[in-house]
Amino acid sequence: MKSDIEIAREAVLEPITVVADRLGMTEDDIELYGKYKAKLTEEYVEKIQSSPDGKLILVTAINPTPAGEGKTTVSIGLGQALCKIGKNAILALREPSLGPCFGIKGGAAGGGYSQVVPMEDLNLHFTGDFHAVTSANNLLAAILDNHIQQGNELGIDTRQVVWKRCLDMNDRVLRNIVVGLGHKTDGTVREDHFVITVASEIMAILCLATDIKDLKERLGRIIVAYNYEGEPVTASDLQAVGAMAALLKDAMKPNLIQTLEHTPALIHGGPFANIAHGCNSIRATKTALKMADYVVTEAGFGADLGAEKFFDIKCRIGGLKPDAVVLVATIRALKYNGGVDKAELSKENLSALEKGIVNLEKHIENIQKYGVPVVVTLNSFVSDTADEIAYVKSFCEARDCEFALANVWEMGGDGGIELAHKVLHILETKSSDFHEIYDTSLTLKEKIETVAREIYGADGVQYTAECNAQLHRLENLGFGNMPVCIAKTQYSLSDNQVLLGRPKGFEITVREAYVSAGAGFVVVITGNLMTMPGLPKKPAAYGIDLTDTGVITGLF
Repeated sequence: MKSDIEIAREAVLEPITVVADRLGMTEDDIELYGKYKAKLTEEYVEKIQSSPDGKLILVTAINPTPAGEGKTTVSIGLGQALCKIGKNAILALREPSLGPCFGIKGGAAGGGYSQVVPMEDLNLHFTGDFHAVTSANNLLAAILDNHIQQGNELGIDTRQVVWKRCLDMNDRVLRNIVVGLGHKTDGTVREDHFVITVASEIMAILCLATDIKDLKERLGRIIVAYNYEGEPVTASDLQAVGAMAALLKDAMKPNLIQTLEHTPALIHGGPFANIAHGCNSIRATKTALKMADYVVTEAGFGADLGAEKFFDIKCRIGGLKPDAVVLVATIRALKYNGGVDKAELSKENLSALEKGIVNLEKHIENIQKYGVPVVVTLNSFVSDTADEIAYVKSFCEARDCEFALANVWEMGGDGGIELAHKVLHILETKSSDFHEIYDTSLTLKEKIETVAREIYGADGVQYTAECNAQLHRLENLGFGNMPVCIAKTQYSLSDNQVLLGRPKGFEITVREAYVSAGAGFVVVITGNLMTMPGLPKKPAAYGIDLTDTGVITGLF
């Protein structure tokens, strides 16, 4: 069996100018990054704003398991299938982070014969967007510390510096550090912290800003610290906005690449869904809606994280209205939720499937609460049996869901045609009555508790004393009307990653809350989740290499 990187390397790519030409674009509408990558120009994005919007299809999934779900693979396969049956479709996806590529999760280019390419470029440096975010973030940190060193005219309390440096790599030892050691000229000694780039507020701002003007306004609102009177100090106060915007100028432009079957794909932005809002940029999604009749996008991790934030944050801020949702599951993952050991997942086990399918059931219910019609698709494995497939199909149809098998890993677009027809069917027969799950006029605690009860299925929420004080302060500062971005483990509906299936009788523990004023939401940290991941005992980096002839191996 060929690996993903072998399949990608054997593909015959079209020059990106050819892909652009089929979209009605000229060479003046794109900025080339080699032969197979390009950015859309600002002029092109502006030019197509008067075009009608296509249909927006969100792909999400059950909670991830070691058995694998293949959400990105299904997204790409669906886009390819829509084009294969003659529809004008485009993908709008996130860029991968380097951290998971060298850690445990691997890349995010899809898999098998449903990949976006060039795969190696996408999973590594791509067009430099993440480097730009990292640089802008750390420029602000440097300006902040320099301001303190040069006399601290703003009266910044060094015990209340909240801006963190970032790095797009899992590195646990950088979570909590001390800076400024050495001589007097080396700065003020203080505690500092790192987050992974995809959790940076600047990544969120990049993905939520509509244009350069909006970008600069959002950058200016970033709170970096508090002064001795307890008042916020912003990036605008530090005169850092112009330089940060200059670093992000090209990163604001959506990237155009293709799938193995030459379906166009806009790839832009990449916040994680467990520790950030988990969606590609509003700019790329809204541009894609002007470029094609059908836009397939995805949100990170399970629907309790990515889809909730897509609906309650991205759609709210961007004025988007999804027309349909595809909910991805696998029989193997459902049996894992039912308590089957990973080594035994290939064996038929209807009792475990019945026990574990409650995880899928909860995600179906959650999406229906937003008023959007749902298609459940099983990402097919050769070990799936006819009885297992029939059970899941019957289960879904009893809950007012369309159902389709997807075999896109093995067959590419051909393996997604059944799914494509089901999606088209609900787009034609069911209207979306999309609405958010909460109103922003609620208090921060009311919003947190709405998500915890309605989406996670919790009985309630516990707050640490420190978090209670933080929430109170944020509301007093005028940030109480913002949506909440809840950071939670992706592996469970609860905040305890070992509670699989559909946990009951649990409470969510919230230990920290802070405002991302530029992004426009309040971040809420639950459980023991870290915003700077660590590498596993045997990171994927051990298997990645470069041959003497310059060929990258080991990426997945």
